[in-house]
Amino acid sequence: MKRTLCWYSAGVTSMVAAMKAKECGPITVAYCDTGGEHPDNVRFIKDCERLLGQEIIILRSEKYESIWDVFEKTRYLSGVKGARCTTEMKKLVRRGFEDLENDIQVFGFDNSEKIRAEKFVANNPEVTAWFPLIEGNISKQECLDIIAAAGIELPAMYKMGYKNNNCIGCVKGQSGYWNKIRVDFPEVFDRMAKQERLLNVALNKSYAGDGKRKRVFLDELDPTAGRYDSELEIKCGLICGE
Repeated sequence: MKRTLCWYSAGVTSMVAAMKAKECGPITVAYCDTGGEHPDNVRFIKDCERLLGQEIIILRSEKYESIWDVFEKTRYLSGVKGARCTTEMKKLVRRGFEDLENDIQVFGFDNSEKIRAEKFVANNPEVTAWFPLIEGNISKQECLDIIAAAGIELPAMYKMGYKNNNCIGCVKGQSGYWNKIRVDFPEVFDRMAKQERLLNVALNKSYAGDGKRKRVFLDELDPTAGRYDSELEIKCGLICGE
């Protein structure tokens, strides 16, 4: 029997994708808990379960407790191959739950992410993927509106002005993002700044002056650097490096 497996991220697009998939038949909904997201996600997940009328299965890494556990034990943050936390807490966890022969896997890519979806399919030919939002030409804003119209309070990170409901202090974030984290979650900013120094790696960079790339550690980041509103959205999918 084929299983329609919806990958839910505690974000609005993955939730609406699951809703659209359920219109076509029974679904299984799974969420990879990274141990680094806002505590309000627990409330949002419960609200989404009520709206869907079914349980959302919580999956966790058997090796690591949280993204911070990954950073400390692997001594790695992010690089050309993607973020280590995504690999350990999402990608490998997904592999342990999926059934490639029988699953139709649903992903919440919205109608602005057609190229991302094409890349996913090309890089993962073994996965039978379904993108209901792209199929229905549904935007992220429409997803926000659908969730609001259903009477569900949006996750705290959205209400605080973040573009996605990712972990607090994402290693893929740029200067403007990290300066927003500095204001909203100073303890997370300080913890990541110390983690950078411990590993001697910097998440940010600058080309000021002579145009050459320079590392910028968080503890030396200019508080006025970057503009979060103009920075690209942070993509943290079940496939590292997306």
